[in-house]
Amino acid sequence: MKPIFLTLMATLLAACASTPDNVGGRLDGEVFYLQRIALPPTATLTVSLQDVSLADAPAQTLARQSGPIKGQVPLPFHLTYDQKQVVEGHTYAVSARIEVDGKLLMISTERYSVDLSREEKPPVRIRLNPAR
Repeated sequence: MKPIFLTLMATLLAACASTPDNVGGRLDGEVFYLQRIALPPTATLTVSLQDVSLADAPAQTLARQSGPIKGQVPLPFHLTYDQKQVVEGHTYAVSARIEVDGKLLMISTERYSVDLSREEKPPVRIRLNPAR
């Protein structure tokens, strides 16, 4: 009887100690631009989620998606980040850029703040403008 009790208690403690599988956060959206241009096949889109709380320090990147552009605007993105990195009271923003052969072609020029404390996050729409 004692070994069964110990096995049962060990199983119960292991279940309590395990971490939930859903510790990651997800942020979805799309990138668009108003110019009527077709992008070259070598164009790449990079979307970043950053902690922009500290004005005198570089932003900390929580997630980044980068890859070749397939299709036309709007261009969808899906960022997955570690929820443990989110600090209450901090400010988070999403930015995007399009490069062609390493040269900046378009970039987001506005701040797109996101509230990572919300369980349901609305999709983010990021407008890109030509780089000057």
